[in-house]
Amino acid sequence: MIFITVGSRNYQFDRLFKKLDELYEDGTLIEPIFAQIGASSYKPQHYKYKNFITPEEFGQKIDEANIVVSHGASGSIMKALNAGKKVITVTRLERYNEHINDHQIQNNEAFSLNGYVLMADLELEDLGECFKKIYEGRDGLRPWKNQNPLAIVKMIDKFIQENWK
Repeated sequence: MIFITVGSRNYQFDRLFKKLDELYEDGTLIEPIFAQIGASSYKPQHYKYKNFITPEEFGQKIDEANIVVSHGASGSIMKALNAGKKVITVTRLERYNEHINDHQIQNNEAFSLNGYVLMADLELEDLGECFKKIYEGRDGLRPWKNQNPLAIVKMIDKFIQENWK
């Protein structure tokens, strides 16, 4: 099962859910998906979803999933990594009214460049390829070691300092 999580902020992420439906329609995705769609108005056609879930449901969905697709929230990403899941990150963008700014770019790039997640490109054009890499065992992901919370904050801060001057 694939679990999609986009958080509980009051911003839509319709283009992600449309893209996932397209990936079902073209045969890239065949396994079941459960999506937590938040404030999105688009209603998925090919998979189950709820707008919001409880923390208990979130933990259950993480446990059940083989792959977790997460927006760029460090907490959601780390929960999936701590559970030993393969993670694909997708970035909410300000220009599409998906968030208040583009801070998720830095979070997702820091996790990706350190080899812990696959990051879909900002327009989601290669999202299908991210799934294929995992399915075919060519994702190249490093195993995540359950680190203390300050270690990840330092990793992200170091990345931002080195790459976003």
